Amino acid sequence: MRVANRLLQDPQHRVWGLRRARVHDQIMMPGFSWIEADLSEADTLTALPANITHILFSAAPNARTESDYRAVYLKGLQNILEKACHPALKRVLFISSTAVYGEHGDEWIDEDTPVNPKNFNGRVLLECEQWLKNFGRERALTTLNLRLSGIYGPGRTTLLEKLKRGQVGAPTSAVHWANRIHIEDAAAAIIHLMKLENPQSTYLITDSTPLPMRTLYEALAQLVGGPVPPDSASPTFVGSKRLSNARIRKTGFVFQWPDSRDGYRDLFQAG
Repeated sequence: MRVANRLLQDPQHRVWGLRRARVHDQIMMPGFSWIEADLSEADTLTALPANITHILFSAAPNARTESDYRAVYLKGLQNILEKACHPALKRVLFISSTAVYGEHGDEWIDEDTPVNPKNFNGRVLLECEQWLKNFGRERALTTLNLRLSGIYGPGRTTLLEKLKRGQVGAPTSAVHWANRIHIEDAAAAIIHLMKLENPQSTYLITDSTPLPMRTLYEALAQLVGGPVPPDSASPTFVGSKRLSNARIRKTGFVFQWPDSRDGYRDLFQAG
């Protein structure tokens, strides 16, 4: 919706959003329409408008299982492109994740770093990336894989609430890197890459200041008036990696919140 809001600042744009569930209470905007369909069920994709020029594939599975990930991400991507790949289609942007990298310790990670997913989610997303790249090559279609780090912003304040109550810890004995992207910066980066001439096939969408998890969590706990986070083990579900956003910055994109501590502060002060 944030991407749609930005696109619709130009009245010449038309935007469609696709959802599984019927939409009853969503705010409607001039130039925006909802499509009720299920990406994993090709037979439901009958109401797609003709002459779509750009697809932003930003899906969400029903559950955190490999079968749900495959149904929505891989099968869903294949289904939507089978239905919508017409001559008017210029660009497809796939929202992936930095989970494709796995464990890298203190190394700086960029788009050329070899991938090694730690869990099924990263493996499925990597399979989607590779399928889309091959599809684009076969159809002479521009495709982009956007690997987003941890998203925060309005409506995503669970971490702040837990830190205020002293309910989340952070490792102290070893560095575990935390990487974040403000949701508005993510939306702005997507728009930027939708319009960028001659883009590369993969971009890391993450802010400019990866931080040791302990450093970030202590700063946020102080911000919200919570206790110093207790010592805890490094997360087992996500590998430690120190992400570089140099590629997208070289395209001229400027982050509004290059340091997540400033972004969280603005979020907290906004209430």
